[in-house]
Amino acid sequence: MTPRDIAERLARDAEGVSKMLLPNGKHDGNEWRAGSVNGEPGKSLGVRLTGDKAGVWRDFAADQGGDLLDLWAASKGVALREAINQAKNYLGIAETDLQNFSESKYRRPERPQCHTSRDGLPVFDYLTRERGILPETLQAYRIAEKDREIVLPSLRDDKLIAVKYLGIDRANGKKRIRVEPDCEPCLFGWQAIPESARTVAITEGEIDALSLYQFGQPALSVPFGGGTGNKQRWIETEFPHLDRFDEILLCLDADQPGRDATEEIAERLGRHRCRVIKLPPGIKDANDLLRAKTSPAEVHALFATAKTLDPAELRSAADFAKEVESVFYPSGGTERGFTLSWRRFSSFRFRPGELVLLAGVNGHGKSEIAGQIALEAMDQGERVCIASMEFKPARLIHRLTRQATVQATPSIAYIRQAHQWYAGKLWLFDVVGTAKADRILEVFSYARRRYGIGLFVIDNLAKCGFAEDAYNDQKLFVDRLTDFAKSHDCCVLLLLHTRKAQDETKPPGKMDIKGTGALVDMCDSALIAWRNKAKEEEIARADQIGAEPDPRKVDGPDAAVICVKQRNGEDEPKAFLAFCRQSHQYHENPKHKAQPFVEFVQPIDRDAEPAPAAFAGNHLPVNQEFQHG
Repeated sequence: MTPRDIAERLARDAEGVSKMLLPNGKHDGNEWRAGSVNGEPGKSLGVRLTGDKAGVWRDFAADQGGDLLDLWAASKGVALREAINQAKNYLGIAETDLQNFSESKYRRPERPQCHTSRDGLPVFDYLTRERGILPETLQAYRIAEKDREIVLPSLRDDKLIAVKYLGIDRANGKKRIRVEPDCEPCLFGWQAIPESARTVAITEGEIDALSLYQFGQPALSVPFGGGTGNKQRWIETEFPHLDRFDEILLCLDADQPGRDATEEIAERLGRHRCRVIKLPPGIKDANDLLRAKTSPAEVHALFATAKTLDPAELRSAADFAKEVESVFYPSGGTERGFTLSWRRFSSFRFRPGELVLLAGVNGHGKSEIAGQIALEAMDQGERVCIASMEFKPARLIHRLTRQATVQATPSIAYIRQAHQWYAGKLWLFDVVGTAKADRILEVFSYARRRYGIGLFVIDNLAKCGFAEDAYNDQKLFVDRLTDFAKSHDCCVLLLLHTRKAQDETKPPGKMDIKGTGALVDMCDSALIAWRNKAKEEEIARADQIGAEPDPRKVDGPDAAVICVKQRNGEDEPKAFLAFCRQSHQYHENPKHKAQPFVEFVQPIDRDAEPAPAAFAGNHLPVNQEFQHG
């Protein structure tokens, strides 16, 4: 527990603790009043007993105050560490105490034969003139010198724990460092830390600790520099001695070893009480701040804005302010992601960070609809990657090109123009058959990082390497897809089947989607694709016998796309559609002209390769209206 935690526990019984510490005081409104921390009658000192500030006290005559732990130390005349132990006993707090079998292996060093650092001596001149350290700072840390070496004693409770020597002359640009052997690994600088301090800084070097001290921040230094593992073995022995601090400011070097050390120290001492000082650009360490003549106000601002090392998953609501604003007021008037051109589907959006399911019975156009969705995405500036285990890439692009050009058999020139349009917009996961889920995600992750893909299409779940009844494996894969979409800020469209019903005359619902119900629970949105098979069969029957189809059977739509879930939307729209057989596009109105995604531009080169004979005269004008159904 930190001192702040203990003080908060004491504050729960602020009146009882106040009476115990100041027995000659008296109740005065919502405060306990006494003459001073010595407890005599009077009104100079007041302790708040209720409300948010319960336990806060102030002695206006002596100009001192704090929380109940500070009052405990002041009234009983003990150091903060002893006050903490007494308060724990009072509260019945039993801390874990593990026996340390390694303590006996450390030895206490002999007092070094050295001189107090003073004016005229080489170490004193080096530290004061080149490093900017004041004589009173050297005295506070008891810095000495010996044979052009800085003598750095580590004292705790006035007991010498370790000694380190740092030469002021460098050999080939490298520091000359030696330490007394077999000493306890400990922090340097305890001798300069006030007994009442509740905040301390930890630096990567002893001179950095001295530098922060001069800016008014008590500071200690790690003994072995940056890095991890054995470099930070001092934590084992110093852990109980650091319990007295509510807050630990980490100010290690702004390089990789410094960052690694910061992460390990915060993890082991407690992220909840560690904050990281971010040094300005061009400043390597705390001594650089001093030598750069940084003002105390600027350094105190660095202390005040030091960041916590919270887990990556834990973020303040303030971090999302801009994103929340963009949901209410999208940039450019539109939310991120893309939409479909169907008017009745205008409220549905494919958003970054979401997994969308597209389900339907075999033969009901899921792949065609997914192709049209991909074209809509590309048309609105998204990059698309399609993993179709149903079709070879050439066959897939063949159908996409029909949809993109709105022509059953476009000319060679038009096909080439479509491919020019695909360039920089479309990528394919080139595998047919069963693809392993791990490999799909591995390739998708690469594609997202390298090419910035915004929409990934998987056609379909049954081809991702799972047995038909392996519901738990399918669930885990869908869970990984949702994580992938969120962590990579992209949209994933997953196609899957619905269960077979008695007939196909009615669209299935979300409860009909194959597999465990958890699939729909985990996704962000779910769509159902349905084709009016009864209408198609009636038209085919009438064509075969040369008769008019029964109007009662052909009156409905050709197809429908039904939203059965939209977690981040306002509603669940339905689109009843007409199907264009030549282009494989779906439209809301049979009378509407099919619009190409790629406009045909007549090639300037008159010697362009003519279309093969099989295509001659077969392609249709770009804006020709097709018969639907």
